[in-house]
Amino acid sequence: MSIHPADSRIFGSLYGTDEVRELFSDKAHLQFMLDVEAALARAESKLGLIPAPIADAIGRAARVENLRLDYIADSTRRVGYPVVAIVKELGRIAGDEAARYIHLGATTQDILDTALVLQLRRAFAIVRRDLIAIARALADSAVKFRDVPIAGRTHLQHAVPTTFGLKCAMWASPLVTHLERLDQAAPRILVVQFGGAAGTLAALGAEGPAVVEALAHELALGVPDVPWHAQRDRFAEAAALLALICGSLSKFALDMTLMMQTEVGEVSEPHEEGRGGSSTMPQKRNPIASEYIIGATRAVQALVPVMFGSMIADHERATGPWQSESLALPQCVALTACALAHARSIAEGMTVDTERMRRNLEMTSGLIMAEAIATALVDRLGRAAADAAVARACDKSIAERVPLAEVLRNDSELRPLLTDAEIERLIDPAQYLGSAGAFIDRVVARVGALA
Repeated sequence: MSIHPADSRIFGSLYGTDEVRELFSDKAHLQFMLDVEAALARAESKLGLIPAPIADAIGRAARVENLRLDYIADSTRRVGYPVVAIVKELGRIAGDEAARYIHLGATTQDILDTALVLQLRRAFAIVRRDLIAIARALADSAVKFRDVPIAGRTHLQHAVPTTFGLKCAMWASPLVTHLERLDQAAPRILVVQFGGAAGTLAALGAEGPAVVEALAHELALGVPDVPWHAQRDRFAEAAALLALICGSLSKFALDMTLMMQTEVGEVSEPHEEGRGGSSTMPQKRNPIASEYIIGATRAVQALVPVMFGSMIADHERATGPWQSESLALPQCVALTACALAHARSIAEGMTVDTERMRRNLEMTSGLIMAEAIATALVDRLGRAAADAAVARACDKSIAERVPLAEVLRNDSELRPLLTDAEIERLIDPAQYLGSAGAFIDRVVARVGALA
């Protein structure tokens, strides 16, 4: 049994993905740190601080397969960080002459933070890819079901008609906005961290700023105004952004769960043999993917305060808060990737029952059209009187269990105001969809413009 289910051979596919597990594996994390050390050597070589052959030797040595992992693990247990052991291992592999120049001007947190930034860059690419795929699948459904009426529900009760196409568009719309947020946040988050012992880079003399810029260029990262050892807003923003994404995915998942209820049955998750089954009830097809999306979202949103707490850092190097980031941020990424994978499978393969949608619209015998009828009567009775008259008719329809249209035809006050043809039109959900189509078109256009 693993401590976190995302790392479990049994539960791993439900709480994470192989792609993200590999991204945050020990070997991958060590390689990212080695990449930073190698890039630092190249940058300093180009500035004349390290001989070019030495930088080349460091680069050749900076491969995770060259490291003694047991040695690094033992050193980390004693020291508290793996960077000391990594630097020693690089020196052992690259040779004594190169060892003099490895890690020049850097401190442990420079390497750890910049390596994590590199991991986040890869994670952002994964998140971006899946957001686009989900948005496109939902946009396709929005077009396909553009004019299919469905009961709009408020407080879990029938409200007025909408379309299933608009529901799909509404699920897709925030995903496009999250892509915009991701692109806007990337320049703030994906920046190099390099400040030396206390953020002054004093060990590099006047060359400090130039090394920062050269290192950022080598890694294709941004250049911060100042070193950010003790300013943790970047990683906190990353966690908050992931929590926002998960929140929108959970709205989709919750709607899917409600629409899969036996009594509703309008949409269902993609089914395969045994998927969402029960150990005792063979008929069950539970909304299992949606449930894991909601579960992952709750965990990510619960971890955001940990990341926000890490911002409360003392002086030039925090005594504890930033160490908690390692407990929270990789989990946020893994769980978000899991939620995205589940949501993508639903969006690309959901089963839609338009006949059930029609039957559900009809189950209240026209009551869902009360607003349409009241609106049509406003210019004849005034708002207050129209609302009161239609409310009275609805009460009668409910009490006597007769269709609202029949009540209208027999109502002494309303009958003179409404023709049979008008009543038929007013109780037709397809005639009261407002601007649903226009809103769908806007979202589909936004999704279509995604690169």
